[in-house]
Amino acid sequence: MKNSTGGGAGTLYVVATPIGNLGDISERAIDVLNSVDVIAAEDTRHSARLCQHFSIDTPLKAYHDYSDQAHSEAMIGQLQNGKNIALISDAGTPLISDPGYRLVKLARDADINVVPIPGACAMAAALSVAGLPSDRFCFEGFLPAKSGQRLNYLQALLEEERTMIFYEAPHRIEDSLAAMVDVFGAERDLVLAREITKTYETVLAGSAQQVLSRVQEDPNQRKGEMVVLVKGFEAKDKQIDAKVEHMMRCLLAQLPVKQAAQIGAEISGLRKKELYQWALDNKPD
Repeated sequence: MKNSTGGGAGTLYVVATPIGNLGDISERAIDVLNSVDVIAAEDTRHSARLCQHFSIDTPLKAYHDYSDQAHSEAMIGQLQNGKNIALISDAGTPLISDPGYRLVKLARDADINVVPIPGACAMAAALSVAGLPSDRFCFEGFLPAKSGQRLNYLQALLEEERTMIFYEAPHRIEDSLAAMVDVFGAERDLVLAREITKTYETVLAGSAQQVLSRVQEDPNQRKGEMVVLVKGFEAKDKQIDAKVEHMMRCLLAQLPVKQAAQIGAEISGLRKKELYQWALDNKPD
């Protein structure tokens, strides 16, 4: 495969690498990385250590989402000239919140063969041990860094019924969990999977408030690579009966409509939107 010439276009391999434990790399991935002409890596210094560990001497070339169009097109030119390229990220499966979309899209547009080499993925690994419904889920990547944008993003997911999966950075994990408590409610089931496959792997499961409290109390839970999984919204078969109306009237006597609806939803299990509309129609003059 290496140093191919003529005879048509080469192949772009999208290769998963370990997310922590080097033993998780596949034999097929090692064979491909050894046999291609070039390895396109997110960070060549980081990937050089991986290649050194497995005695892979294939040349490394930097490729990330900030690479300009000319850089991407040059790689497509190499593929069209019969070279084989392996695309890897710093860890895990490329394109899962990692670089590669632009290059894969250009390759497909140029009718170049793109082959996946499956392997480790933090999202899938976390979901497999979370104990949350896995028949339907959605991957939301990283939340916005700014608090207002983060709250708006989560608010749009308030009634998402699938299990939601997020990646988060250590310096933002506490703020993001607090935002989830605010939007989804303190009792929503939540799992924080940290440092998956690494020495200090930890999986915290419980209510959103319980997980947030544990992170606040233990600085070690604010370190490393993190995946947050949130159970999807469950619409309860409840109606706004006399008891709920009484509760809402008590809340409205002391709180603004939005806050009363939020607290009422957490207590009753009814939709916040439904209680918000009831509160607008019934708020005291």
